[in-house]
Amino acid sequence: MDIKLTKRPWYIRHKYYIALGAVLLAFLIYNVITFFGPTTVHTDADDVKIGEVKNDDFREYVDVEGLVQPIMTIKVNSRENGSVARIVAEEGTMLNIGDTILVIDNPDLQRTIEEERLAWEKQQINHRLQQYQMEQKSLSLRQQSLQAEYDMERLSKSYTLDKEEAQMGIKSKAQLEVAEDEYEYNIKKTRLTLESLRHDSAVNVIQRTLLDNELESSRNRYQRTLQRQSDLVVTAPVSGQLSFVNATIGQRIGAGEAIADIKVLDSYKIQVSLSEYYIDRITTGLPASVTYQGKEYPLRISRVVPEVKDRTFTAELTFAADMPDNARVGKSYRIQIELGKPEKAIVIPRGDFYNVTGGRWIYRLNESGDKAVRVPITIGRQNPQQYEVLEGLQPGDRILFSAYDKFGDAEQVKIN
Repeated sequence: MDIKLTKRPWYIRHKYYIALGAVLLAFLIYNVITFFGPTTVHTDADDVKIGEVKNDDFREYVDVEGLVQPIMTIKVNSRENGSVARIVAEEGTMLNIGDTILVIDNPDLQRTIEEERLAWEKQQINHRLQQYQMEQKSLSLRQQSLQAEYDMERLSKSYTLDKEEAQMGIKSKAQLEVAEDEYEYNIKKTRLTLESLRHDSAVNVIQRTLLDNELESSRNRYQRTLQRQSDLVVTAPVSGQLSFVNATIGQRIGAGEAIADIKVLDSYKIQVSLSEYYIDRITTGLPASVTYQGKEYPLRISRVVPEVKDRTFTAELTFAADMPDNARVGKSYRIQIELGKPEKAIVIPRGDFYNVTGGRWIYRLNESGDKAVRVPITIGRQNPQQYEVLEGLQPGDRILFSAYDKFGDAEQVKIN
């Protein structure tokens, strides 16, 4: 009996080929989706930093390292020329006002001092001699004046007697007229003599004044020369630390030449170097602070150097009140310079993501926190701890703010 064989359906006969084709199709679809869909990278939760977008106070300030400097440095100049004979104080020495720094030798000045001393002594002798002569002349003038006054009195009495004798008839009218003419002549002559004597006395007084002035001038010249001798000893004009001495034994020094620096250490200032980005915002009077051992010490911008060099400029700050106990020249502190009052703003933590994105985009997490998607943002102001977000994020969003170097151009980051 013949058995009739039933032909199986084609899909059963080719089921292995169909299964293999399905696998290949699925693989192709997966690659197409992967190629044309958003790229995704995987990372561990321990390798990223997650921060929250907040509506918080934004403090606009600059955090910069500052170096402690003396409140001022005084230049010490030589008042006399000469050669350095002796250096008394070395660099680093603490000085009080008047302490000797170095001694200068000037033989020419010593000769000048001796010449002025001799001139002063000669002037004194000459002054005494002329003073004696003027005193004699003054006595003579007084004597002559007394004689002239006596003559006038005698002439007056004689003329009065002549008039009485004429009235009594002892003298004639003609004799009285002669006596009157002689009286008037002698009176005028005596008056001129007295006037001349008064002028001579006035001249004598002026000459004595000039003589005294010459003596005083000679004395002052001698004193000034002696002062120059004291200037050969260079001393500290202020108390402080001798920080620099520009002299060696035997070196020739000119008058007015800078030979030393003294740092005044009664107080300190802090010098900072800032990016040119802030040059229009850093002005004198701006508040700042330094924190040491949990205590905040207020500062103020006291000077801004407008010159920009190597894309930076310099500013100086002074303490508004107390200083840290450990403040020393050359010590550094972290300084926070306030650029404005705190304002409410949408902020995110400052992070290394900015180095890759430039603040143009960021990875924002989904609600479950296992995936972050790239979203565009706009960054506004910034400080050492925060960025201000103008667009692209809302308070409550969570973001990745750590470095993006390993993510490449991925649109999504899967967090394991």
